[in-house]
Amino acid sequence: MRSKLPIFLLSLSLTNVTALRAQTPTPSTPQVRPAPIMSRWEKQITAENAWREYPRPQLVRQQWQNLNGMWEYAITPKTAPQPTRFQGQILVPFSVESTLSKVTKSLSPDQRLWYRRNVTIPRDWNGQRVLLHFGAVDYECSLWVNGGLVGSHTGGSDAFSFDVTDFLKDGQNQLVLGVTDPTSTGEQPRGKQLLNPNGIWYTPVSGIWQTVWMEPVAKERYMEEVRLTPEVDSGRIRVEVLTDKPSTNPTTAIRVTALDGQQTIGSTIVREGRVAYLPVKNPKLWSTENPFLYNFRAELVTVKDPFEGTANNKRPRRNDAEQTAYASATVNGNPLDVVTSYFAMRKISVGAGPVAGQPVLLLNNKFVFQNGPLDQGWWPAGLLTPPSDEAMAFEIDFLKKSGFNMLRKHIKIEPDRYYYLCDKLGILVWQDMPSGFLEGQNEHPGDQYEPIRRSKGREQFELELRRMMNQLHNHPSIVTWVVHNEGWGQYENARMAAWVKGMDPSRTVNAVSGWNDRNSGDFYDIHTYEPEPRAPEAKSNRVVVIGEFGGIGWPVKGHLWNPEMRNWGYQTYQSADDVLKAYQKKYAKIVEYYQKQALSAAVYTQTTDVEGEVNGLLTYDREVIKIPVETLRQIHAPLFK
Repeated sequence: MRSKLPIFLLSLSLTNVTALRAQTPTPSTPQVRPAPIMSRWEKQITAENAWREYPRPQLVRQQWQNLNGMWEYAITPKTAPQPTRFQGQILVPFSVESTLSKVTKSLSPDQRLWYRRNVTIPRDWNGQRVLLHFGAVDYECSLWVNGGLVGSHTGGSDAFSFDVTDFLKDGQNQLVLGVTDPTSTGEQPRGKQLLNPNGIWYTPVSGIWQTVWMEPVAKERYMEEVRLTPEVDSGRIRVEVLTDKPSTNPTTAIRVTALDGQQTIGSTIVREGRVAYLPVKNPKLWSTENPFLYNFRAELVTVKDPFEGTANNKRPRRNDAEQTAYASATVNGNPLDVVTSYFAMRKISVGAGPVAGQPVLLLNNKFVFQNGPLDQGWWPAGLLTPPSDEAMAFEIDFLKKSGFNMLRKHIKIEPDRYYYLCDKLGILVWQDMPSGFLEGQNEHPGDQYEPIRRSKGREQFELELRRMMNQLHNHPSIVTWVVHNEGWGQYENARMAAWVKGMDPSRTVNAVSGWNDRNSGDFYDIHTYEPEPRAPEAKSNRVVVIGEFGGIGWPVKGHLWNPEMRNWGYQTYQSADDVLKAYQKKYAKIVEYYQKQALSAAVYTQTTDVEGEVNGLLTYDREVIKIPVETLRQIHAPLFK
């Protein structure tokens, strides 16, 4: 991999880091510009090959139709009615600001972006209901089918769907989607987007930015959600299957099956609405060295009521008695619905480590240091939308070969296939909740009190946080939820950390990464961008981590987003030797803290350059590896001894 990529020299300057990271410039809507550089994968994108893979690997059905490709688009005033004439074509699923969209225009908060296309429903879907899925649309949208208003959605990073069956007709059907996006004029979760991008703030993303697709489902009822939670110490997997219409009919049941490859290792039937447990004997534990995935199948079935014919059809009050009866129930006919998925036997927890009194992070009950980069997930021509599976796999493979076993996905939620690749290739993920705030709603380092938030802002943040956790729950690679980043929109941090832990006790919770610790969650997390990272103080009740450090900048000529702007790093160097020495010096301190103070994890800033931020291990176009892979691996090796 690295032998094909040139190694260039790097570049060092100090800046007022706190001011830069906390600022929210006055909103404006400058015109975006075509990407001056692209990754090799972005150069290969066409309307015919853009995101053709199945978009939901954790809940798979055989029939589906991909709607990515060319749609019509128009931009109108927000107050204008639906247009009758459209202005051109846009490549879905890339945002209107992106180069890959073939539009590359800004969307201001007082404008509305319209999409339109025709679809034909396959004849073999007759007699089934049709769901129209959107992987993500930033930020508020409404859908019309054949002129009828189907519904609306608010939230820029989560998947959603509409049942469009009743709006369809024979032949062609017209879809129209209207989208508005306040970007940084609103306090909604938006991550690094800013109307006037600069420094560590990036180009806005508006409209559709993940796959659009349709699938048929059973007319009467279908399985809508599958939640899989490994319980390693008990040697079993907890299974929760929920349908779109809960049933009290005792003949409706769920059959769940766990498989090692094609071999069944456990199967049972439970009455609908009940939790199932599948034993996994001698489990093959998932780790970064051996990311083993079990296959899974769920079927919605009808059964003979196991209590029919008993005295007064009396049903047991004890769940275990009911479960025993249903486990051996007779299935009638073919399943009403079938979905496939996968799971892993993996445990993340906090426990005793090598230094007395200092808890550490445990993977499968063993202390494993978590070494990873801050991973922004931005691309020069696609912005928030990665170009392909191949491109995402390249990055993950690069990180693993470089001696990283973790990444912190920084205030961005990726397409579901990204986490599938993390599961499959074996890398731990700290998943940030995207932040959002207005001026005056962010803390500053050392603040003793958290700013209060409006109810509307709190409700939306918590709604989208819950959606993120629900939709990503099954991915074994995700081991930590990061609630707040620094002081960006931070509020009621102790309550939020406890709430997140209550919703998902199977993972660790980082209440706030950096700045103002509130003695909450499982982590004490500091950010330290000094030339030598400082050590976090010991904590007897939490693990200690360095949630951000590093930031060695190097503006590589020919691979810059904008050579005319100030290309920014926390420190910037001008020679490869100086860059390498700085990196070695920083990691020498990380190794020291790991060995002497039981530091549990460190997050280096960052995987790639992003726009004007040039402190990546890779350039923004992913063409230059700034420090050789083998050198990185050798530097990191002491962390795994």
